Amino acid sequence: MTEARTFVSRGGAKLEHALATFAIDITGMICADLGCSTGGFTDCLLKRGAVRVHAIDTGYGVIDYRLRIDTRVVVHERNNALHMDVPEGVVSAGGVDCIVIDMGWTPQRLAIPAALRWLKTGGSIISLIKPHYEATGPYKQQFGTQLQDGVLNDEDAAVVLQLVLDDMPGLGVTVQQVVKSPIRGSGGKGNIEYLALLASPKRKRGGTWGVHERR
Repeated sequence: MTEARTFVSRGGAKLEHALATFAIDITGMICADLGCSTGGFTDCLLKRGAVRVHAIDTGYGVIDYRLRIDTRVVVHERNNALHMDVPEGVVSAGGVDCIVIDMGWTPQRLAIPAALRWLKTGGSIISLIKPHYEATGPYKQQFGTQLQDGVLNDEDAAVVLQLVLDDMPGLGVTVQQVVKSPIRGSGGKGNIEYLALLASPKRKRGGTWGVHERR
């Protein structure tokens, strides 16, 4: 059982759960947080031993002040991770070790290619998948699902999740593991979310991806 921690936002608890489930040791890693917002994921990475985190967000003045002044955090404000040039220092180093993603309503089909531009060979991506946002894109036509007051029921969310995971190899990554987020959206009363551990480059042939139940 992992040590209980306090983070600057609920996102930290989501990522902590994923790192524990996936048994990933962040110690000594250089990371990037795409869509950092207040910085919950960034905070979690630092508490897990990351030596540097590139925190990218379209907003300005959003990241928690404690993280802003932390010398281990490189803040990239007013930057859209989909279009931002990867810093020369990251390029010359061969990329970052681990990328975490929570880009709000940005679908995985756009977020993953952006992340791969930052990732070093053999690195990992942990992405927060929000089926209720994915369902409004191409998968809506495939599945025909409808949101009720912005909420997708859990059964439909599981189907949309599988569609997203099935398309991951086409984006250049393989799905290693998936876990349900321990926290729902909208203060715990909203949509179910998932975190996926992704790797590049090998493809997985056929099959479905196992989802860890919350312990």
